[in-house]
Amino acid sequence: MPKATATTQDFVAIRDIKDGVVILKSGQMCSVLLASSINFALKSGDEQQAILQQFQAFLNTIDFSVQFYVQSRRLNIEPYIELLKSREGAQDNDLMRIQLREYIEFIRTFTSEVDIMSKNFFIVIPYSPSPINVKRGFNSLFSGNFGKRSETPPEMRFEEQRIQLEQRVSVVEQGLSRLGVRTIPLGTDELVEFFYHIYNPGDLTGSAPIISK
Repeated sequence: MPKATATTQDFVAIRDIKDGVVILKSGQMCSVLLASSINFALKSGDEQQAILQQFQAFLNTIDFSVQFYVQSRRLNIEPYIELLKSREGAQDNDLMRIQLREYIEFIRTFTSEVDIMSKNFFIVIPYSPSPINVKRGFNSLFSGNFGKRSETPPEMRFEEQRIQLEQRVSVVEQGLSRLGVRTIPLGTDELVEFFYHIYNPGDLTGSAPIISK
């Protein structure tokens, strides 16, 4: 009898992505935040020390684990070049049109010779639902409730667990905001793209969500 061939899904730990929440096969739930960066090197010595102390205080306030993930991808410059081309026809001055063409050619040549990489910073926040209370189950057995179904509907359980996860997300957002780091949670579509690039490292092009000021 031939062996069953393993599928790609067998190697992916994700069971579902729902309402901006990643649900793993283990039952653990995760939210992912996209974080802005701060130019630490341009800060004064006192400012750098203050940032480090604030970050240490932030880590000391959380009682759960978080993961910091840095993603590097080649910057797709084509949308920018197409935007410049669309502006060329709107120029009334011939000199401006010539300069715009030269600038487009410079950008195209430069990016073909040098890989321009973009870095995105993410924070993964996990939440593991509480295990079944075995003692309570035995109490129900001896109190005559054995056989009665009192299970919470899956949708209600998911909503309760999502609220617990959102509380953790709020703690992380507030802690990082004190450092001057802005964050936005990834939605369902953005999470799909995020994990697509993780499981397809050969495809380094693409765009990422942008944090607006």
